[in-house]
Amino acid sequence: MPRKGKPSGTPRKRRGVELRPTDLSPRDLAVTEVPADIRALAEAIDRDGGAVLATYREPLGGHVLLLCALPIDRVAPTPFQRDVSDAHVRRLTQAMDKTKRFLDPVIAVREERAATSGDEDARKVYWIPNGYHRLTALQELGAKTLLALVVPETAVAYQILALNIEKAHNLRERALGVARMYRDLVASGRGQEREDTLALEFEEPALPTLGFAYQKRPRLSGGAYHPVLRKSDEWIQRALVGAIAAREARADALLALDDAVGAIVDRLKKRGFQSPYLRPFVIARINPLRFMKGKAPPVEELLADMTKRARGMNVDRIKAEDVARTGGPPEGAE
Repeated sequence: MPRKGKPSGTPRKRRGVELRPTDLSPRDLAVTEVPADIRALAEAIDRDGGAVLATYREPLGGHVLLLCALPIDRVAPTPFQRDVSDAHVRRLTQAMDKTKRFLDPVIAVREERAATSGDEDARKVYWIPNGYHRLTALQELGAKTLLALVVPETAVAYQILALNIEKAHNLRERALGVARMYRDLVASGRGQEREDTLALEFEEPALPTLGFAYQKRPRLSGGAYHPVLRKSDEWIQRALVGAIAAREARADALLALDDAVGAIVDRLKKRGFQSPYLRPFVIARINPLRFMKGKAPPVEELLADMTKRARGMNVDRIKAEDVARTGGPPEGAE
């Protein structure tokens, strides 16, 4: 039977989305008069050894974009880009080798900091926030040119990761990407922006905390702590330059908890427990949220409470059947 509600084909209205698209028709996308800033960007691309192939308005917001051919040796991933997957690059390389075509332009911004710096990376003028795998595949194939949609606003490079769905990233990659972006925003002069206004770029409050923790402890079993952080961590309503210290403190508190949990896990192993669920088991035992109703306490308070509980846990009272009943992923799973 047909489903009740809106008729088929009616656009769905997403909660929180306020965009009202332009009324541009296909023929309205052509640019007859190039704005001065776009003209200056086109001239810079030409000086960099690239070529502007087309200038047009994108249909959603009416912004002017440049379809360009860029010298591949002047292109680099954003400093906060997630790491590439070798398996994904291999599949892309094989597909490109078979089709003998590159049909999916990347998005790029011209980074003035790189263009005016004096280090060896000064030639890496163009940042790509969403095409690291395609760039790597082209480099492996020996290509000299990359097709890109050049966006005039550098800030878009931070937002565009929300559109990057070519590879499903695990928790560690997502968190590290957010941490790199966070630090780069502070270093780039955008540190006065409030953290809570960057929810799109950072995805969720738990990721900056986890990302900073991963940077200090790469082998952290972040997946075991993620459910706790998701319920308690919140956006900091302060400028990034001030909020970053609070994020570092939260990461340190998480690592202190991990040390306490790790000590309990080691003691359980000495007692002969060999289950892959030991860490989730310990975290579940010291997690007070399972007994609470309503809003979780502040993350700093929660992490300190859990650390205290871990340090006071009596492992002699734990039985093998207690661990056997533990659900969740094994230690280290993401």
